[in-house]
Parts: sequence; C-alpha cells; structure tokens
Amino acid sequence: MDPTTSGRFRVHDRRRRPDIDDESDGADSAATPDDAEEFVLVELADEPVDPTASDAENRFDPLYATAEGYEGDLAAAVDALRPGFVVDATLAWTDGSARFREVDVVRETRFRFADGVEGMFEAAVETWRQIRAEGEPVGSITTRSNDGDPNGALYLFADAPGSDTFDEVRTGRLPIEPLVARVNDSRDGDDPREVFVLRPAEHEFVAVYVVFDRDGVLAQTVRDTYDLGPGLAAGLDASYPGGDGGDPTAPGGSDGSGDSGADDDFDDDLDDDFDALDRL
Repeated sequence: MDPTTSGRFRVHDRRRRPDIDDESDGADSAATPDDAEEFVLVELADEPVDPTASDAENRFDPLYATAEGYEGDLAAAVDALRPGFVVDATLAWTDGSARFREVDVVRETRFRFADGVEGMFEAAVETWRQIRAEGEPVGSITTRSNDGDPNGALYLFADAPGSDTFDEVRTGRLPIEPLVARVNDSRDGDDPREVFVLRPAEHEFVAVYVVFDRDGVLAQTVRDTYDLGPGLAAGLDASYPGGDGGDPTAPGGSDGSGDSGADDDFDDDLDDDFDALDRL
C-alpha cells in the first residue's frame, strides 16, 4: 500500500514538470510525457511558524503532485485547482511521486505571476528607489485606497544580475507563505486574498503584492492593468468612486502623503525585521 500524507496545503503554482530524469534509467517515457504538468504545493503548519526557530527555513519547502491522470469526481476537483488555493488533501506516494487521493478547497486565495511587465506602478518604483538608496535588498510598505484605508502589503525583493528571484518565488524556493500569513494575522482573519508576483521589465526587483480583498477594486485593477484576469478595464492611475484621482496604491494616502491612522499596527509590523526574507 502506498504511503500517504494528509494535511492542509497551499497550491503555489501549476507548471510543466521539469525534465530532471536520466534518460538512461529505463523509465517509461509515455508515463511522463514532455507536456506533463504538476502542482507546486506548500504544506501549511497548524500553528504560526516562529521565524527564529532552527527549522523555520525548511517549514515552507515545496513538494510536487501530479496534475493529470485522475478520474471521475477527483479529476474534476483537481482540474479546478488554481494557484493560491488552500486545500485539505491526502497525497499518495508512488516511486517518489505524489498524487492526490482526496482534495477539498478550503479558501480561494489566488496567486498570479507576471514576468517582464511594462508600466510598473509608481508606488513600487518609488519605494524601490528608497530601498536601494538605503542599501537594502528587500523592503515593504502598506498601500492605501483613495479614502486612506489600507488595501495591500507590498514587498520588494532585489533581482540582481545573475539571480532569478522571480523563478525562486514562483517555484516556492523563496517562500511567500509567511507574507500571506502575516497579512492574515494583521487583518484578524484569513479571507481570500489576491497575491501578485510581478517582475518589471525596466527595474531590477520583484514585487510580491498581497492585496487584502480579492474581490475589491484594487485587485480587479491590478488584474486588468497587467492582463492577469478579469478586472475593471481601468489603469492604476484611474479615479475611484469616492476618491480624488490619486494613485490607489500610493503609500500613506491617496496622493502618497499623509496618514489615515488606520491599521497602524500593521504598518509598524512591516517595519520590523522579517527573517523569512533573509533567504535572499
């Protein structure tokens, strides 16, 4: 009987399976076709992970599950999975490969990835300039709506020549799960979020943007701006109902200045050291 693993997992991404097998090992090539796909999964801990713990770095290591070859209701359930979903699942292991035996969606957060994006929004670019001026490889800000309400947590990572931070994030080798957990803790809940991982064509950084409300104006606007799904057919510089036409992602207020006083504790948290980022 195949060994199994049961738990709660984040569906981090769905991708073509990398060709890492030795062609001389006699494996049946028909069983693993060139276009076979797999899910990148991250197991979620039952309790918050202490970033200072000796094993913290390994708590978010990715694992991989076959995305194809299922039947019946299980096939439909697996096919409906999207990057970002949180699932309760049982995985069966055969010859080192994992397959879903059971899977139920718990939360429909979405992860969206875009490489080489044009027209990176101003809040990210200006924040990156400040980070580099201070000689730091990472940084973060809270973004706000035109009404001054916090609407997202923006994290920026250096993407220096010779490195591939975007790939590190997308494959789960650089964990972003602690960033999502941090937002959930600050918001007193774990409602579905929208997480955008963006690498601009003209700047050497990668943005991980955790938008608080998956169905809100900001998430729809980012999707529309970077062609990542249904949006508002409006750019990031559009005016919003009740706003004054400022940048909806501007830190500190609708025009990038001032402070509404809302969620000050979360703003303070973003200024603290966050050990999960030290893996850069």
